[in-house]
Amino acid sequence: MELANRVKTLTPSSTLAITAKAKSLKEEGHDVIGLGAGEPDFNTPLYIIEAAKDAMENGMTKYTPSGGIVGLREAICAKFKSDNNLDYTSDQIIVTTGAKHALYTLFQVLINPGDEVIVPAPYWVSYPEQIKLAGGNPVIVKASEENSFKLTPEQLEAVITTKTKAIIINSPSNPTGMMYDEEELNALGKICIKHNIIIISDEIYEKLIYTDDKHLSIAQLSDQLKEQTIVINGLSKSHAMTGWRIGYAAGDKTIIKAMTNLASHSTSNPTSIAQFAALAAYESAEDPITEMKRAFKQRLTMLYELIVDIPGITCEKPKGAFYLFPNVEEAVKNNGFDSVDAWVTALLEEEKVALVPGSGFGSNGNVRLSYATSIGSLTEAAKRIKRFVINHQ
Repeated sequence: MELANRVKTLTPSSTLAITAKAKSLKEEGHDVIGLGAGEPDFNTPLYIIEAAKDAMENGMTKYTPSGGIVGLREAICAKFKSDNNLDYTSDQIIVTTGAKHALYTLFQVLINPGDEVIVPAPYWVSYPEQIKLAGGNPVIVKASEENSFKLTPEQLEAVITTKTKAIIINSPSNPTGMMYDEEELNALGKICIKHNIIIISDEIYEKLIYTDDKHLSIAQLSDQLKEQTIVINGLSKSHAMTGWRIGYAAGDKTIIKAMTNLASHSTSNPTSIAQFAALAAYESAEDPITEMKRAFKQRLTMLYELIVDIPGITCEKPKGAFYLFPNVEEAVKNNGFDSVDAWVTALLEEEKVALVPGSGFGSNGNVRLSYATSIGSLTEAAKRIKRFVINHQ
C-alpha cells in the first residue's frame, strides 16, 4: 500500500532504537537507568487533580469551543500580563492539545510548499519534521558550543532568502538548557523585522530556570516584535501536566483564527476536563513550581560536577530546562567507537544507562541527559558512565 509522500519525508526519531533497547532490557530484568525523560518526575499538584474531578462531577465533559474555553483563554491572558508584561485578548489565544500540537497547527496554517523556516541547532526533535509535514524546508543553522549553542545575528542574516517565512527561537532550550538574553534577542529581532520574518517563540521551559537570569520573551521587546511573534507555551513542564496535553499559542488574531479553524476539523477541541484543570492551575494562588525548581537545581549541580569529571566529556552548564547536553566526542574517540550513536548503544548494553544521542537534535557530538529523576539514579548513572569510559580507554 502506497503511503502519502508527506510522511515519506519524515526522519525516524533517533531515540526510538535506544528506547526500544532500554525497554527490552528492562523487561529482561536488567537494572536500566533511563536519562531520556522529557517530563518532570513529579505528579500533577493535588489541587489541579481535584479541579479535574470537580469538572467531571459537574458535567464538564462535553465539547468545548475549538480554541478552548473562554475562562482558560482569559486566564492565559492574565498569565501573560503577570509573568511577561504582555497584553493579549482572548481572541489572540488558542488552547491546543499540548504545545506540540500548537506548533504543528501553526506550521500548517503558515507554511506553503517551499517556504523556509530557520531552525537553530541543536533543536527539539520535532521542529524539522513538523515543518516538512507542512511542505516547508527546515533551514538548519548550527549554533556553536563556544557561543552557548545560541544563534548569532551574523548566522541569521547569512541564511535568509526570499523564501524565508519564519524562525524558531526556543529559550530556555531543549536540549541544551541555554537562554538568550535581552541583547541577543534584540539583535535577532531587528533582523526579523528588517526581513519581515515571523518569530515562533517556544517558551515551554520558562519557569524552569536555575540562575539569577530572568526569562524574557522576544515579544516583550517592542510592539513590532510582538506583532511578528507567535508565543508557544503550555502547562506540561511548569505544572507537571505532560499527560494532560494542554498547550497554547498567542499572537496575531488572523493566525490564531486560522489555527482555531484548523483545530475544528482535526481535534475539535482539547479535552474539556484537562482544560478545567488548567484553568485551576492558572487561577490558584498555590505555587506548583518552587519544589520542582529546588529539586532540579540540586540535581543539576550534582550531576554536572559528576559528568564533567569523566575523561573526554565536556559540558556547557545549562541555565534552564532539565537537561545536560555534554560533548562526548573525545570520549567516543578514545573509547574506539565510530560514532556517538554507537557509543550510546554500547553504554546501554554494557552499563544499562540509556542516554539520547545528539544526532536527533542536530548535534552529532553530544548526548542529552535528563535529570528529571532521583538523585540516587543520577549518581549511579554517572558512576556507570565513568566506569564505561575508563574501561574502554
